[in-house]
Amino acid sequence: MKSPVVPPAYKKWLAELKHRLRRVQLKAAVAVNEEMLKFYWQLGADIVRQQAMASWGDGFFKQLSHDLQAEFPEMKGFSLRNLKYMRQWHLFYLQDQPNRQQAVADLTKTNSQQPVGQLPPTQEIDIIIRAISKIPWGHNIAIASKCKSVAEALFYVTNTRTYNWSRAVLTHQIENKLWQREGQAVSNFSETLPVPQSDLAQQTLKDPYIFDFLSLDKEHSERELELSLTKHITSFLLELGAGFAYVGRQIEVEVGQRSFFLDLLFYHTVLHCYVVLELKTGEFEPEHAGKLNFYIKTVDEQLRKQGDQPTIGILLCKSKDKLVAEYALSDIHKPIGVSEYQLTQALPDELKSNLPSVEEIEAELAGESGEEE
Repeated sequence: MKSPVVPPAYKKWLAELKHRLRRVQLKAAVAVNEEMLKFYWQLGADIVRQQAMASWGDGFFKQLSHDLQAEFPEMKGFSLRNLKYMRQWHLFYLQDQPNRQQAVADLTKTNSQQPVGQLPPTQEIDIIIRAISKIPWGHNIAIASKCKSVAEALFYVTNTRTYNWSRAVLTHQIENKLWQREGQAVSNFSETLPVPQSDLAQQTLKDPYIFDFLSLDKEHSERELELSLTKHITSFLLELGAGFAYVGRQIEVEVGQRSFFLDLLFYHTVLHCYVVLELKTGEFEPEHAGKLNFYIKTVDEQLRKQGDQPTIGILLCKSKDKLVAEYALSDIHKPIGVSEYQLTQALPDELKSNLPSVEEIEAELAGESGEEE
């Protein structure tokens, strides 16, 4: 028996129907997650209150876990360990009230005329609950277990929601102290970029950048650093942060009769601009800023298209004197940020011989990209 001929219009309608159904399923799953986390919050509060009133010890957790699992065997959230996490999670966000007030104000970015720090504690907690109930329970456990303050925790809650971090990425960012590093680079963005572009650009930079995925000795060259970063481009982009799209390395630009080569070039999809990244394995020197300023000018003139924002430069160096960097950038008219980088897993000299040579890595990269040097 022949299958009936399905009209193209029906196929199109069915595809749209499937798409809408998947969206409904996703929304339902998110709603269930939010309600369950609100229940976990209230259960954590109940546990704290009951223990305070009745002086119940750890045996209480074991009994409660047994009773809840017996009544709801299909649910996996009532283990002894999970119940203790609920209590810890609840208590964590009740701490550090003065700093919590500012963190909540930053979280909401409200334009209310009510002064920062004057929200009633119950309203602060309601805002926190709404935020933390929108990320998975496993993410919440990682944040409450690894963060030292509510302000730090809410930073990671916000970024998890914004960039849809997996738990592994979230844990990596916490352990690498993203909260302490973000926006800390020396820059001239406030003088060279309009608001809010200058604020967004400043928050994009970190200081220091941590390249713990590289295997380089202490005497590595700029060429070795560049090649290693491009070889581990996924990890490199993760450390740079959301929005960076890799364009290429050693990008050739011509000015007059001469050719120049940009170490690394990116396009930032949030800032809508090119980002020139120059690598220096030594201490920052004022002339580095002048050279990068020249490269930024060249990219603005030759690569920047209509709709692109002004090109930004990032200078990564092994070390810097902050005052020297500030002086060097003070009269530069192109937006530049200066940050340090750290290699936390550098190999000892005796193991260096086991690594592929610079030439071998370069050949591998050229083979992967189909390019020839």
